[in-house]
Parts: sequence; C-alpha cells; structure tokens
Amino acid sequence: MVAHVNTVAFQGVDVVEVDVQVQMGAGLPAFTIVGLPDKAVGESRERVRAALQALGLSLPPKRITVNLAPADLAKEGSHFDLPIALGLLAAMGVVPGDLLAQYTALGELALDGALAPVAGVLPAAIDASARDRGLICPAMQGGEAAWAGDIDILAAPDMLALINHFKGTQLLSPPQALRYDCIQSYPDLRDIKAQESAKRALEIAAAGGHNLLLSGPPGAGKSMLAQRLPGILPPLSPAETLEVSMIHSISGTLPEGGLMTERPFRDPHHSASLAALVGGGARARPGEVSLAHRGVLFLDELPEFSRQTLESLRQPIESGRAVVARANHHVAYPARFQLIAAMNPCRCGHLDDPGLACSRAPKCATDYQARLSGPLLDRIDLYVEVPAVSVADLALPPAAEGSAEIAARVARARQLQTERYDGTTVLTNAEADGELLESVATPDAEGRALLVEATDKLKLSARGYHRVLQVARTLADLDTANSGAESAAIARHYIAEALSYRRVVPSR
Repeated sequence: MVAHVNTVAFQGVDVVEVDVQVQMGAGLPAFTIVGLPDKAVGESRERVRAALQALGLSLPPKRITVNLAPADLAKEGSHFDLPIALGLLAAMGVVPGDLLAQYTALGELALDGALAPVAGVLPAAIDASARDRGLICPAMQGGEAAWAGDIDILAAPDMLALINHFKGTQLLSPPQALRYDCIQSYPDLRDIKAQESAKRALEIAAAGGHNLLLSGPPGAGKSMLAQRLPGILPPLSPAETLEVSMIHSISGTLPEGGLMTERPFRDPHHSASLAALVGGGARARPGEVSLAHRGVLFLDELPEFSRQTLESLRQPIESGRAVVARANHHVAYPARFQLIAAMNPCRCGHLDDPGLACSRAPKCATDYQARLSGPLLDRIDLYVEVPAVSVADLALPPAAEGSAEIAARVARARQLQTERYDGTTVLTNAEADGELLESVATPDAEGRALLVEATDKLKLSARGYHRVLQVARTLADLDTANSGAESAAIARHYIAEALSYRRVVPSR
C-alpha cells in the first residue's frame, strides 16, 4: 500500500504540484527519500523521526521509501517535512488517507512536533483553492493563507493538534485573514529646506511611477529626498497587494503572516552582488528588483555599484520581469519597480566648487560618470541636479507644503491613471507604451513641433522620445488633479518641462 499526500514546489512565483508517495515494505529497516531532494529535504528524515518520537510514535522496522513525484523536478526547502510526516502517519494508519487527499500540506517540523513557518504559503493556498482543495499549514501563517478565498484551512500549531483534528477529538478553528497594517512613520518633505526643483521632480516621479536620478554634492539632501518618497506614494491596491505579498511569501519575508499594504522600499548597499540585486543563487531566489515590485528601489551612490550589476538592471526596467537563467533553473519574477538613484558628480563630490574640488577635476568627473552607460541613463525619466544648500537656505522657515499635501495630489493623479488604463495591464503612465501611449499622450500642434525639434537637436532615442511623452502625460495629470479639468491634448509647456528633465549624455 502506498500513501499519497499533496504538496507543492516553487518555480519562481509559479506553483508546481508534488505528490508525496510513502511506501512501507519488507526488508532491512531504512528510510529513503527519492525524487531529486536537496539537502534540506534530505534532512527531513531526522526531523520527521524526532517529531514522531516526541508524540510517542515510532517508525516500524520496515523499509520506508518516500518518493517526491514528479521525480525529475528538483525539490527544495523544509516545507516538505509536514507532507512526509503525514504520509508516514497515513501509511501507519494513524490518520485517514482519504481525508488527507482533500488537502495540500506544507510546513517545517521542529524536533518536538511543532510546526514552524515556511516560505510560499500564500501561493500554495491560491493553488489549492484553484484545485478545490483545503490547505494544511503552520498556525502562524493561517492568516496569510486565508486570503486565498473560501477554502478549508487547517492552521495547526503542532502535529498533535493535527492528528487530534483528524481523529475528531479536537477542532481547529478556521483562521482569519490578516493584513500587515504597521503604520510606518515616514520622514516629512517639510523637513527639507529649499531644493524646490528636486521636490517637484519627486512629486512627478511619485505621480507617474517614473525613474529618477538625483545628482549633486555630498550633503545636498539627495538621500533625504529619496527616503521621503514612500510617504507620498499611494497605498497598494488589492490586486497589487496580492502580487507583492506572493513575492515576499516566496522569499520568506512576508511580515507576521499577513499581507503587505505599504509599497516596498528597498535600498541595497552598493556592494550588493548581481544575484542579490536581480535574483539568483543556488536556489534562484528573488532579488531586490523583485522584492521592490510595485514599490521603490533606491540605489544610493549609483556609480559605486559594479558595472555588471548596473547593466543587469536594464532588462527588468524595460520588461518589468527579472529572468533568472541557470543550468538547473529558469525562472521569472515580477519586477515592476520604480528606480530612484542618487550620485555625486565626481568621486570627491565637489566638482563645481574650486575650493574643494580635487586636483583631477574635471577629468575625475568624466571618469566617474562614465561608469554609467548610455543605455542605462536612457531609461531614467527624470534627471535633476541637486545643488548644495546654502546657510541662508538653512535659516528659512519650514516649507508650506509637506508630504501630506503632496501625497493628496499624487493620489488624485494616480486615480486618473487608474480610470484611464482600466481594462489594460498598465497601471501608471510610466508603463504606457506604443499605440496606447500615443492615444493618451497626444501633444497639441505646438507641443509636437517642440518635441520633434528637441528630439533632433538633443539626439534623443526612440525610448527617450516616448519617455518625454510619459512624463508630459503625468504633468498634465497633476494639473488636472488640481483643476479638475482634463485637457484633450498635451500642451507645449508640459512637453517643455518634461524635456528639461532629460539628461543629455555627452559624447566621449
């Protein structure tokens, strides 16, 4: 007799069904797990054995074979502990196998039989719902699994509670769906003195989901501006919440077993490797670009990142996906993030101050900025020079507008985009392209003449041309959000302001 338990394996954010088959037969006592298990799965033997002994159950002196089918699919992670243990209990007659067939199970076993949290509960629950099954998972993640819909969820604190539930001596109550509603206190834009141009660019970036590069000397406030961006972004929509939470569930970073409602803000150090930034490693895990999906990826000291790491950002920025291709893995993670970067104009940072600049200026600036390739800079929608703050600026009173007022305008502009792109996969102006962009961002006669002339004189690429239209559309949306009257065409002054944010790469 062979006992069967349903569980899952993960390929990116995709879920693959796995059938755990347990057979107890005659022969010398042994416990073998086959089906391409990794080291964590292979170690399940000892965890499962110890957990059953903690419950007063001993494995019979038989030859035990556990097969994880399909056998040609690599199995990774400790979440196979629970289905293997349940398969053994079904083969021993402790729990009914016909009831187990109605569930998908995943969870890590402690040596005392307790169930520990694992990665991927949310996508596993959604897959179980699609297959009309229930889900068995650790108690701490029941609130996460409950977002999959109206399915039967057994969120057990330990193996004993699960066994008693199947025997009818204990009832596991269904968990309630949880949200991670940690109210974060973001710093206020009112704290920043002067820098009105940079604040304007930050508002535009937030309203349209545009990429932004801030360049200026040390202490000008570049990092302060970037850190205040999350405070003016709108909260995640229900669909975005599910997207973001699934990625963080796969990576094991979903907080407190609930769904995320705040947009991610990731700020990796410039020593981050390519695999850490884009994804990869032995298990092809999601990188920072995917963990920042529908949120912000802030790269401070941009030229200090390795050239190879920076160039790896080009494809995710363009496609919204990070494809990790390895000899034994080929997975794709969503990566529709907003890139905010900051940099000094040169290594010493004081290019425009003769009294502080190094002896190699201006050649040091040319060498330093050459670390950023033209194709990468072409993907930056907004480029802003952030000047040093003077003593007179520091003595000014706080700004009249803070994050709350700017966030209200951004929310109204985002709502316009939600209504405009309803029925498409596009959510913000920065994602619009091709015929869709041409239909929603049509310049008037004067605006088109200016755009054509600027494209020729500034040698803008086709990508640059379209990004000017995207930014101009956002500028029009911000005005519409204030006035309530939407213009039929993009006026010339919107095109002019959008062009002012383009960085012209000098010839080398």
